Amino acid sequence: MSLPQLFAAYWWLLFPLAGLIGAGFKGLLASRERQHQNNIEMYKLQHPVPDGVAHPTSSQPPSEQQPQDRGYSEADVAKVRDEHDAVNRRWLDYELDVGKLIDFPMMSDVREPLTVAFLRAKRDADGLRPLNGTEITAKSRWDDYRNSVNAYAVAFEVAEKEAHRIKDSAFSQEERHRLGTARKLVKIAENEGATPAERQTAYKRARKELDGLIVLPDVTIAALEQKVARMLDGA
Repeated sequence: MSLPQLFAAYWWLLFPLAGLIGAGFKGLLASRERQHQNNIEMYKLQHPVPDGVAHPTSSQPPSEQQPQDRGYSEADVAKVRDEHDAVNRRWLDYELDVGKLIDFPMMSDVREPLTVAFLRAKRDADGLRPLNGTEITAKSRWDDYRNSVNAYAVAFEVAEKEAHRIKDSAFSQEERHRLGTARKLVKIAENEGATPAERQTAYKRARKELDGLIVLPDVTIAALEQKVARMLDGA
């Protein structure tokens, strides 16, 4: 029997086969969705966050306590902007302090998923930040900003806890020794009691010790250089 004759005789089999293929594909999608949800639940168990705060990996369901007809005030917007500022200050505590980045290097390591997550959340919150309360004229806009600040706060909290937990454990013993040396040298470079020559030497040696271990953000380097320069100018 030729192929056209075979197709003409058994064309009706295409329908059950299509059904089986479709069912298999739906089953595969369902399996992947279950695995994704399991991964989220496992992540929550491994990285607990404060009570009453949404987890950064969970979706934000529509709030039943925030009906569409409920308004919001400029004071509400100002409060969220203050919360936004508070998280930014916590972030800057690392960005402007070489010593803290040496102690908790994960906070500047963009190879770490949790670090990338809070930096993305920061970018989203900063992008939605209003100049003042009157700039937000729609509840959807208010919800977007409030939720983005909440996600940023939670993502930063999770990353900071993990950074404090692992500290420098990802480095070898020799690398940890270099980090410790760099930490001591930074203290000398920032010490007002040291001579200008000691500060300059300590700063250069600290940069050399950190080379290849931690990529310091430009703002961190600038802050340290300005601090050392002010001390030298004062001396």
